[in-house]
Amino acid sequence: MPSPSLHAGEVAAVLRPLLREQPRALALGAGLAALTVLAGMALLGLSGWFIAATALAGLQAATAIVFDVFMPSAAIRLLAVGRTASRYGERLLTHDATLSASVHLREQLFRGWARPDAARRLRARPARLLFRLTGDIDALESLYLRVMVPAVAALGAALLAGVLFGVFAGAWFGLAALLWLLLCGAGTALLTALRARHASMRRGLATQRLRERVIDLVAGQTELLMAGRMQAHCAEVAKADARLARAETQLHRLETRAGMAWNAASALMLCAALIAAAWLVEQGRLGVPVAAMLVLVSLAAMEPFTALRRGAVELGRSLLAVRRIAPRLRAQQEHPALDAPPPGWAVQCDRVALVHEGSASVAVPQLDLQLRVGERVALVGASGAGKSTVMAALAGEIAARSGSVRALHACWLTQHTELFQDDLRGNLQLADAQADDTRLWTALDAAGLADDVRAMPKGLDTLLGEGGLGLSGGQARRLALARLLLKTHAPLWLLDEPTEGLDTRTARDVLGRLALEAQQRQCSLVIATHLRREAELADRLLCIRGGRLVADLRRGTPEFEAALGALRQD
Repeated sequence: MPSPSLHAGEVAAVLRPLLREQPRALALGAGLAALTVLAGMALLGLSGWFIAATALAGLQAATAIVFDVFMPSAAIRLLAVGRTASRYGERLLTHDATLSASVHLREQLFRGWARPDAARRLRARPARLLFRLTGDIDALESLYLRVMVPAVAALGAALLAGVLFGVFAGAWFGLAALLWLLLCGAGTALLTALRARHASMRRGLATQRLRERVIDLVAGQTELLMAGRMQAHCAEVAKADARLARAETQLHRLETRAGMAWNAASALMLCAALIAAAWLVEQGRLGVPVAAMLVLVSLAAMEPFTALRRGAVELGRSLLAVRRIAPRLRAQQEHPALDAPPPGWAVQCDRVALVHEGSASVAVPQLDLQLRVGERVALVGASGAGKSTVMAALAGEIAARSGSVRALHACWLTQHTELFQDDLRGNLQLADAQADDTRLWTALDAAGLADDVRAMPKGLDTLLGEGGLGLSGGQARRLALARLLLKTHAPLWLLDEPTEGLDTRTARDVLGRLALEAQQRQCSLVIATHLRREAELADRLLCIRGGRLVADLRRGTPEFEAALGALRQD
């Protein structure tokens, strides 16, 4: 479990964007929460005063005739209506502002992840990153809704009780009431937060582990069954659920004890108020109606502090979310783009060494590569030779440990066809959000997919399942190609095994369209491949072995033809 200690900078990094999004709404919501509590205390106190005063006035006919029942009753109705309105406004403002701030926070967090090597991280730990965007952001909302807002309301209640006791009973009574409320109410909340911190963190971690295990179970059923690991994985799910249940039980016990402590403190204050009021009435320093008002105010003064109980119990989970999210929110600067090469060149790499994050071995020890504008090269070599690593460096996804990489703005068609649960239009507009339907159809036609989409009942509005479910492998690859063609401002195309898994006819059609579009746009091509049909597009073959370029073969030479013939057939 991570250390519960926090730095002020981490808390500030999270609270700053949370409170900066709608500061007026958040401040007004907290103010309305305090107003609601004050109106409730005033309503209860005034009602007690009015009932007692009316009862005393009714003992004598002369007093009953002159007693004004209209002003107090009107004030009671005003407080009742005002309390209802302020409660509605407080709920509306605080939740709406919090949801808006959470949307902004999620966007910032997502931008913090959108950095080099983000795709690999997402594939490696999808459940964990999803939990950051959902569970951790929801936990941060508790800092405002269940800690800050109740704390403001409770402070207002303590001040009102202290002022009323000070005005009607004396300064010492007012100070004693204020200190008792702050000591018992805020002190109990602080003690509960400290005792629940570790259990709350354990619950947060257990919830994340359980979600990860369940997602792995649902997504990897086939693999688990084939590996004979289904029962073992189900047992891991059961263990994660048991850990979550133990943390929940411990937190429930702490919350119950906190509730008992608050009830005891409230009862003691009520008893003290009754004794003090009776003594002051006996001394003639207070009237019975005012004494009834003070007793009822003391009864209502502890109630706002009980709202802190849930926030105190969940504070540990919120602080854990702060620790996990703050580093991404503090590092919002964009990754610097690669330097542009001199005019006439598309790529220039000089003594470049590449290392994957978290790996101790050097993937590419030294890379020297030059590519002119409009030139086509194919990186060929065995699996694991470093082809995809070089492509990632040219795309800016991997920073060079040493040496320099200069490349034009690139568009990378990876081995994986990344499609999402959205309609065809939404998947295409990932390349250009401003592209209209005319441009989308043009790109689909160039990719050879327009006829298939026109044959679909909803056309561009056809919904796809997760990962492009609903399309064949060839259609999915053509859709990825159409998305590539929409990137009109990318003069360098990086194609990582663009036709792997496609039948020969579909693959040759896709490659032909790629070559035609690249020629018309004068785009430079870098193709990572071990297939002959893909390497035939290239003017040069760059042979990679062990992360090093061991040969640079140009078309028309016997070495080029020999290397091309050694590649795998279609």
